[in-house]
Amino acid sequence: MTSLPETAQPAAPPGTSTTRLVGIDLARALAVFGMYAVHVGPPLSATQGFGHWVRYLVDGRSSVLFATLAGFSLMLIAGRRQPKTGVAGRQAKARIVIRAVILVALGSAMAMVYGDVVILAFYGVYFLLALPLVRFRAKTLAVIGATLAVVTPQLAFALKSLLTEPVQQSINTYDPLERLSGVGVLDLLVTGFYPTITWIPFVIAGMALGRLDLAVRTVQRRLAALGPALIVLGYGTSRLLAGKDALRSAAETSSMDPGSMSSGSPEPHGTVSQLLLAGPHSGTTFDIIGSVGFAITVIVCATVAMERLPRLRRLAKPLIAVGTMSLTAYVGHFVAQSALSMSPTGESPAPSWLPLLLFILGATVFATIWSHFFRRGPLEYLLNLATKPARHLIR
Repeated sequence: MTSLPETAQPAAPPGTSTTRLVGIDLARALAVFGMYAVHVGPPLSATQGFGHWVRYLVDGRSSVLFATLAGFSLMLIAGRRQPKTGVAGRQAKARIVIRAVILVALGSAMAMVYGDVVILAFYGVYFLLALPLVRFRAKTLAVIGATLAVVTPQLAFALKSLLTEPVQQSINTYDPLERLSGVGVLDLLVTGFYPTITWIPFVIAGMALGRLDLAVRTVQRRLAALGPALIVLGYGTSRLLAGKDALRSAAETSSMDPGSMSSGSPEPHGTVSQLLLAGPHSGTTFDIIGSVGFAITVIVCATVAMERLPRLRRLAKPLIAVGTMSLTAYVGHFVAQSALSMSPTGESPAPSWLPLLLFILGATVFATIWSHFFRRGPLEYLLNLATKPARHLIR
């Protein structure tokens, strides 16, 4: 969402790399609308039927899709099929660092106003920590991501067990980010809503996807099988190991917005059995595996649809426009909520679907009109402008 690559124009012919990026832009738009549903849509308890399943699917998984797409975007900057080397490689890394720092600053500033539900500062940390991995090929990235998915939830659980309230207070006392915005280094790395320790596998999964040629039918078929397989593996295994508790936990956590949660990963003093659950934002191995599968499935479906269905691609142009300016759309929905005196953290979402539909319509109309005159969204333009000095600083 927020790494904002050089996005493609929808008019490109099928089968080109440009068309592949159009599919990625569509996936970004779906992630944006999923976040809207979490923040301004009705709570899960107030939905029924098809609306209930839509609301359940977007909880937690929209932000995971954002993170996965962010990893993909890193590869668009660092080199898609092959990493950039030499001067070009150093300049690409400098651009990523500049973007990361800006996202941390912007996210911290927004957290001062809208609370710690804002994900942008976390994104900045993801980018910085993923930077050493941009030179690796897809298979290596997949192995690293899978290893972290297995190891980091257990490590996070152990660390949070050691981070008692006095310890956290002692650390936060010397943390300027914590004093400034309420989201400090400890939150960004371990205890926040989107802790880097358990969310970095999503970014790495997106990086692995970025190194693949998504136009190749064999790659598409393998990803189309891999995504659902990971969904079944993650959520199915959790269900088998934890029984009814897994479903109950998923229902409880999915009824809450991240902003109303006490943490983005297992509770600091919870039981080991929590590591068997797979609810949204639970930060367990099973949740990571299932959520990665969900993200891969959305991305490959969007990519294939934009490549093979020209008529649908034309109809989807307004949605694709939203995807090309996802940072603007994301920040804009917080600003709009404040202007309308709505809760920006989802603590008391409206029981009606109407606010969500209006937000989606507003973002789509704005993006469609703006894209007719400008290549990038307003915030995307400023972010790109800020990274231009990298061309002169790195020689």
